[in-house]
Amino acid sequence: MAEKENQNRWWILISIGLFAFMSNLDASIVNIAMPLMAKQLAVPMNQIEWVVSIYLIIVSALLLFFGKLGDLYGKIKIFRFGTIVFLLGSFLSGLQVNFSFLLVGRIVQGIGAAMTLSNTYGITTSTFDLKERGRAMGFIGTFVALGAVAGPGIGGLILAKLSWGYIFWVNLPIGIIAVLLGVAVLPKATPAASGKIDWAGFGSFALLIVSFFLAVFIGQEVGYFKPVPLVLYAVAIVMFWLFIRSEKRAPEPLIPLSLFKIKPFTYGIGAAVLIFLSNFFTVVIIPFYLEDARRLTASQAGLLLVIFPVVMVFAGPIGGFMADRFSQAKVATIGLLIVAIGQAGYIFMTLTSPMWVYVTVTIVMAIGSGLFQSPNSDIVMSVVPRDQLGSAGSLNALARNIGMISGTALSTSALFLAMSDRAGFRVTTYLPSQPQTFIFGMHVAFLISLIIIILAFALSLLQGRTVKAGQMQ
Repeated sequence: MAEKENQNRWWILISIGLFAFMSNLDASIVNIAMPLMAKQLAVPMNQIEWVVSIYLIIVSALLLFFGKLGDLYGKIKIFRFGTIVFLLGSFLSGLQVNFSFLLVGRIVQGIGAAMTLSNTYGITTSTFDLKERGRAMGFIGTFVALGAVAGPGIGGLILAKLSWGYIFWVNLPIGIIAVLLGVAVLPKATPAASGKIDWAGFGSFALLIVSFFLAVFIGQEVGYFKPVPLVLYAVAIVMFWLFIRSEKRAPEPLIPLSLFKIKPFTYGIGAAVLIFLSNFFTVVIIPFYLEDARRLTASQAGLLLVIFPVVMVFAGPIGGFMADRFSQAKVATIGLLIVAIGQAGYIFMTLTSPMWVYVTVTIVMAIGSGLFQSPNSDIVMSVVPRDQLGSAGSLNALARNIGMISGTALSTSALFLAMSDRAGFRVTTYLPSQPQTFIFGMHVAFLISLIIIILAFALSLLQGRTVKAGQMQ
């Protein structure tokens, strides 16, 4: 079985990579379709945003739980179940019944995505040895980051010809191919480890994630200091305290806190959160810039938005290739420096900037992101004990999703607060009569995003100083 698995290792990577792509794609593809969905489902824009938020909240709340299940009952077994659940959720979400039914579909999708994403890196690390792991991580990292940023572009292209339900149904043919490939190449059985589930840790962590991000998104609608958000923040603080207390006492914790004593792991996880947080400033704000401020159609915007993922298709594997031959930390740090240079370019874009400026900035950012993703994931997954790959993989996936959901919340908050300050009244949407107000808010938001990238760069530098050859498994 081990010999067959070794022979099929790159096909295994393709099978799990396709689901890594789709799971992350569905975190962002809805953004460009929200105005159309809001109109057809007869719900206001502040409610349609829950189609994105509920998915990210569910994924983030369940990642650690399914990562632990992967350690206990087999990563591939949990992954297989997740693929079916995710495809079922995709089918339900695309039926276009009503708003409530769509949210149910997104919840099902989120459960399936959590099952697959939490075990993707663990399967990859256990399938490839150290000399090929960088390329393998580069492959997966490309699919992950590609999915996270490709959503608006692919969504725009779909909406140019088809109804919004197809942004979910596009998963079905790709997913079926991935499932059939998995049946052929994934090992038929994996040994289960002995142990127990830390139910107290799972419950407190899930409530922490749900209450905190509910507070953030409800706060955007009604005000951050209103009673409901304040109560939810209080619940989140209590749940955080209970979670840490539970993890310290549990014989088999949901998160082995000892992992955070491994400095390269901690710095890498922190940098991953920040890079995805910053990338989602682009995912959320640039569609406004292209469609509303520059008055492009959804299909025209889609063509421009797809530049980032196309470039990453090539940049990601290059990052993995370089990670196999040079210092992973140096490659990751160089990638972040390139991202910072690109990010700065967004601060200077105006209503009359030539489109080649946007294209150039986007290409630079895509190259930097591709160089960063795989070396960083390689380090994070290589410095942990082998029996904790499931937990480390789910933490790695959690870092991405926390970055995405935080980026969604922070980017919109920064954009609309800056626009409100400029306009002199509360703003919660694009103002067609005041395009310069949006440009001002966009510049402020991307300045904040640049600061976030600089912080990620600092963490990557610290990671490079702490990585030692003897720590790699």
